[in-house]
Amino acid sequence: MKWLILALVCLQLSEGVTLKKGKSMREVMKEKGVLEDFLKHHKVDPARKYHFNNYNVADVPIANYLDSFYFGEISIGTPPQNFLVLFDTGSSNLWVPSTYCQTEACSNHARFNPNQSSTFSDIGVTYTLDYGFGDLTVVLGYDTVTVSEICHQEFGLSQDEPSSPFYYTYFDGILGMAYPPVAIPGYRTLMQEMLQQGQLTEPIFSFYFSRQPTYDYGGEVILGGIDTQLFSGQITWVPVTQEVYWKIGIEEFAIGQQATGWCSQGCQGIVDTGTFLLTIPEQYIGDFLQALGAQESNGEVGCSLHSPRDVSISFSLLQNNGYCRVAVETTYVSSQNEQPIWILGNIFLREYYSVFDMANNRVGFAPSA
Repeated sequence: MKWLILALVCLQLSEGVTLKKGKSMREVMKEKGVLEDFLKHHKVDPARKYHFNNYNVADVPIANYLDSFYFGEISIGTPPQNFLVLFDTGSSNLWVPSTYCQTEACSNHARFNPNQSSTFSDIGVTYTLDYGFGDLTVVLGYDTVTVSEICHQEFGLSQDEPSSPFYYTYFDGILGMAYPPVAIPGYRTLMQEMLQQGQLTEPIFSFYFSRQPTYDYGGEVILGGIDTQLFSGQITWVPVTQEVYWKIGIEEFAIGQQATGWCSQGCQGIVDTGTFLLTIPEQYIGDFLQALGAQESNGEVGCSLHSPRDVSISFSLLQNNGYCRVAVETTYVSSQNEQPIWILGNIFLREYYSVFDMANNRVGFAPSA
């Protein structure tokens, strides 16, 4: 079996959706004076959504989440109502705010009005969706969804969204792109529906995150293919170890050129475009911070910009007025075989063009162009 070696180092065109990059939600909450209170009362565990429960080609531009998220535009209904959604490989459901929801979080975003769509039909089932940064309740409906191409799709209309943190997100809803087992039971994911209706040439999609993103262009998500102009070299393929999330095996974690041995007994990594951070298993966070010469303060990890290891890990350092913050977070969940789980979020993925191949159950990586 081929495994991914993860190192902290700087390292056929289809129709696509352009991604935009929004301001960091952490920055927005800090500007509004609510971040410190939120972090005090909410334990944000990016791995929380990975706790298991029972249950042609299109190209979409995207923009970036609690730090930044990359999101792109879709439309729902007839006539179309437009929404900015987070394309999330760490979940499987599609939902948007709706007029059923009257919280501040919903009123601050575009809301789907089912009464203004001639093609909407109500399913009437309610469901609670769990994410690493909060939960929300949705009622299911059925309508046309346009992501470069049109398909008929079940989706969630939010009924209740907590103001913290959803009020502060730049995107409206979430489009999940993980495997069907983590979708609401009994309903197809968007990828399943697009394949069923012949909208995609093959069951594959790929992401490109610009390393110099602006609000107008943060990258692309290509549904049904890849764009060879967005990466260099060859794609390295890694098999999915469990067809639930995009989970792969990690053989080694290195800081610079120094192997840590943390994964000598095996680790698992979840490739998650819905998480900005690189998350580290709890048992390794102390050694990790020590290796960086870093320390935690007020929920953030700070480090000296003069650390001799800065060159090796420069892609994961965020500088702000001479203070640098390492875009990492601790995670507490283990995989079903008890191996530690890492989450490879956008701070990692923007170094690579990533390809998600559902037909062969594998993830591909190539250096971003």
